Amino acid sequence: MPEQIPAEIFTQELMDLLDETFQQVHGIYLDKGTSLFETLETISAAEASRPVSDTCASLAAQVAHVNFYLEVLEHYILTRESVRVDWGDIWRTTKQVSPEEWTASKEKLHQTYLRVLESLHSIQHWDTDALGGALAIVVHSAYHLGEIRQALCVIKS
Repeated sequence: MPEQIPAEIFTQELMDLLDETFQQVHGIYLDKGTSLFETLETISAAEASRPVSDTCASLAAQVAHVNFYLEVLEHYILTRESVRVDWGDIWRTTKQVSPEEWTASKEKLHQTYLRVLESLHSIQHWDTDALGGALAIVVHSAYHLGEIRQALCVIKS
């Protein structure tokens, strides 16, 4: 019989990866000061509104997309209901943001993140759907963090 990992060990490892991705670097895979929320605090609304090219989304759209993705995956993990969504809507419609809109967008992402953490902490049995959804949240969010950090190389130059 294959060795099984206790749920609490998996949950702690997942929480550590999410914490590093979103809030605070622990040295798992990011450099100091490069988590998503730390990175977003260095970006002004004007910078968040500026795409790096004519074919790229703004950083405001990246943040809106990460928030939307978290909401969709959270719903799936909790209900196992796969809902049809328009993944392209944010990329088509989120362009420029005012300072107030940028602050609200970052706060919305933070609140969604905290809610998702609470939902993930409540999982007692990690079946394949919950496991896959949780890992997708980490990987997808880390991908967009990389997109944002690469875009900043152009925007802040």
